[in-house]
Amino acid sequence: MTLSRRCFCGAVGAGIASANLSLIANDQTSKPLRVVAYNIYKLTGWPSQSPLAQQAVARGQMANRLAMELALYDPDIINFSESPPENLTKEVAKLLGMNHVRFPSGGHWPGTLLSKSKILESQNAPMNGDRPKELFTRHWGRAIVELPGDEPLIVHSAHLFPTPDPAVRLREIRAMIESMKSDFDSGRSMLLIGDLNHSPDTDEYKLWIDAGWTDTFAEVGADNGFTFKADHPEWRIDYIFAAGPIAKRVSESRPLFDGAFRLNNDDEKSFALSDHLPQLAVFDSVSR
Repeated sequence: MTLSRRCFCGAVGAGIASANLSLIANDQTSKPLRVVAYNIYKLTGWPSQSPLAQQAVARGQMANRLAMELALYDPDIINFSESPPENLTKEVAKLLGMNHVRFPSGGHWPGTLLSKSKILESQNAPMNGDRPKELFTRHWGRAIVELPGDEPLIVHSAHLFPTPDPAVRLREIRAMIESMKSDFDSGRSMLLIGDLNHSPDTDEYKLWIDAGWTDTFAEVGADNGFTFKADHPEWRIDYIFAAGPIAKRVSESRPLFDGAFRLNNDDEKSFALSDHLPQLAVFDSVSR
């Protein structure tokens, strides 16, 4: 059979287009998942009394500053603790090209979840029964995020009670673990990300590990992993935990003591984006 030049070119073009689509699909499924947990101190800059921080807030620069710094790490999922007014977190989401969900607070410290992929559903404080008013005064929310080439991912975003006395925190954790039981039993991939306000040498931490969570930093991190404070980090209280199949794919976990996330102690005019450092974790793609 003789092909005309037009038919031949059309066949070649269709083949190239098909190959390109396959490459794009393969790229989407082979891309690592990059996750950031960050207490953003209501996006006031830290110290908030810094004249330059106050100037940046007054000029409406903080959302752009935060988005630009986060963009350097190509995040796919981000949690914010101590969120500012929702218009600012939505501005950050728009600048990063991410979907946005807000988790209202039992007090004055709402949470935010951003995702490049579609957020299929979300629920605030999804505990069994009514929420006692003394629990989750910061935030806790659950979402299901669509992942290219993988099953949907369950993400818990949380900021737990901050006092030295762990009593309230322990109650919060037990309530969370009880609500997660069916997800654990199903063997689904899950993340728990946020400012948990406890160190790894505590009863609170032991509850998470005993429940089946993997601390990504303990698994693959180096050095001390301190996330607080942004000038001289001395405490590890911000976490990215994983459970289910995704826990076996963690390849990197570290606090971002870099750039505008940290305070320059040699510059008295310096301010950081927050008093916390972000925690980053990277998960390898699903093997095909």
